[in-house]
Amino acid sequence: MKRHAKTLITAALPYANGQIHVGHLAGAYLPADIYHRYLLSKGDESLFICGSDEYGIAITIKAEEAKRTPQQQVDHFHEINKKLFQRMGIDFSHFSRTTLKHHANRTQEIFKEHLKNGWIEKKTIHQLYSPVEGRFLADRYVVGTCPKCGFHEARGDECTKCGASFEATDLINPLSKMTRKPLELKETEHYFFRFDLFKERLKEWLETKNFKSSTMNFSRQYIEDLKPRCITRDLDWGVPLPIEGTKGKVLYVWYDAPIGYISATYDLKPQFVNDYWLDPKTRYVQFVGKDNTTFHSVLFPAMLMGQNTPYKLVDDLVVNEFLNLKGEKFSKSSGNSLDLDAMLKWISPDGLRFYLSLIAPEHQDCDFSFEDLVVRVNSELVGKLGNFIHRTLSFIQSRLGSVPKMGVMTQEDQGFIAQLHSLLDEGAAHYENFSIKKAAETLLEMAQTCNRYFDQQKPWSLVKDFSQRERLETILAVCIKAVQALLAQMQPILPHATKEAWGFLGVSEVPLRNRATALEIQELKDPYPLFQKLELELTEGTVSDSPLPSGLETAKTATIPHPAETPNSMIEFSDFEKVDLRVADVLDCVVVPKSEKLLQFTLDVGGEKRVILSGIRHFVADPSSLVGKKVAIVANLKPRKMMGIESHGMILSVVEKGTFEMLSFESAPSGGRIG
Repeated sequence: MKRHAKTLITAALPYANGQIHVGHLAGAYLPADIYHRYLLSKGDESLFICGSDEYGIAITIKAEEAKRTPQQQVDHFHEINKKLFQRMGIDFSHFSRTTLKHHANRTQEIFKEHLKNGWIEKKTIHQLYSPVEGRFLADRYVVGTCPKCGFHEARGDECTKCGASFEATDLINPLSKMTRKPLELKETEHYFFRFDLFKERLKEWLETKNFKSSTMNFSRQYIEDLKPRCITRDLDWGVPLPIEGTKGKVLYVWYDAPIGYISATYDLKPQFVNDYWLDPKTRYVQFVGKDNTTFHSVLFPAMLMGQNTPYKLVDDLVVNEFLNLKGEKFSKSSGNSLDLDAMLKWISPDGLRFYLSLIAPEHQDCDFSFEDLVVRVNSELVGKLGNFIHRTLSFIQSRLGSVPKMGVMTQEDQGFIAQLHSLLDEGAAHYENFSIKKAAETLLEMAQTCNRYFDQQKPWSLVKDFSQRERLETILAVCIKAVQALLAQMQPILPHATKEAWGFLGVSEVPLRNRATALEIQELKDPYPLFQKLELELTEGTVSDSPLPSGLETAKTATIPHPAETPNSMIEFSDFEKVDLRVADVLDCVVVPKSEKLLQFTLDVGGEKRVILSGIRHFVADPSSLVGKKVAIVANLKPRKMMGIESHGMILSVVEKGTFEMLSFESAPSGGRIG
């Protein structure tokens, strides 16, 4: 594992004009939190800074709509979002806000240095004015046709379709976002930052970085097109322009917002500005969504270059793509979002963290799907990871009642432990490279490996044989070590469940990653399932406090039972007696070539080998994970040929509203009759 002496982490400041949603979490805050937790799990020093972005005309208009003052508006959403972050386990070292006085002071000081150093010029310009509203409109409340790609709903400062940034006056046919009425140009004086004068310095600096290729390419092109950019607005709500005679003008929100990273650090502890921002040994990692790329890869670095204090420039800029809902970006303004507060009444924070990690939009846009979420949580989080931890600890408690003693390990035991340690190393590398998706996939691979070991060792078959007591305890002691390895890898992603599981092992404080597997367990406490299965169809209003946009998926909470269906007809007992239900051992399980639905099982049914096809491929990520299981089959169905393969029976499983579970046994004899 790499060691970093000191790391400063920031995540893009959430705008305090509404609640954060699932897309926000996936883009910046969850990846940043997982990386922060990973560093802490190694014993590294990590400071995770964020806060509410609270200025701008978007705030004033939302406040007007809600019949609040701008300050009341940001106070309201600052507290709501702070609590939502806490519920999701986002472990900020500090969550500040930009309406604090010391933030305005620092922003004004930096502006004065920019002005004194010759990077700012005053211009008389034509700005878009709304005759209907009687005010100049900031770019976020102007819409029009993008001058780059022709998208008709481009915002006044950037196009959300092609990513281009521009001035609102560059838009074709600009309209007021509020009234949809045409705007006119009027003269006004404003101040511009000469970003164009930083082209060469930015180019040289950027080429020293190893950002994602998409980030590098986009930033290079943006630098080529750099020009002076207006940094003031005609507003009352914002950091006042520190120049005499400019009442009614404020610094534009994108200028003051990134300075909020520094002021938030000061808000936590003034000395931390020196310890982190002014220490060249600090490693600075920044997490943003792709719509914030240019502000953090070009504009903010130029702002820091242009003032006199040697603040740290970003070392690693982690830019993630969009999480989409039905193919469209999550967006508060467009209404295409999911209410996070309501979501957390349906799914646990760890359950949502798990799914968002697996579909993390690290290199391309990804779709959020309730059907996929339910399948992944039920089959992988519950069925693989949670299943191994619970089956191991509950088996030990019910069969031994004490911590098993490690005896002489076989080569198979040693190979299993070595494989887990190798996967732990892989998992660490993925965390280091900011890939929470691969880190989560590695965790599942570890869980699958653990379940396979448990099934192959068949500890239940040794319980009644006293001569095998040492072997039984060794197998179970190895399984406890496996649980410890799982907890080491899952800690950054699933912090709540990790702490609970260590409690099962009698450990009150979560140990460091490098001590997790070496720790000797002294006592065990009664375990319970760490994760609960989800149901897909539940009551109205669970996912969103207001109706979801037409056509979007909905979900309901698993705490509200779905009415059982009434059987279509009753059968006689004699009819039931005709069905021959048997226990079968899974010898092999593979995907049927060219089939999207079928798995081919090779089974041992009381010494008879037979093949059965089952249409459950969609629910089983790794068919080989089923090898060694004891399943229930209908043994006397007439053979049926599918995809050129003859199937001799039916495997019993439950597939209902997105949930899947295969009926299985721990110790029933192969071929044993069920009934």
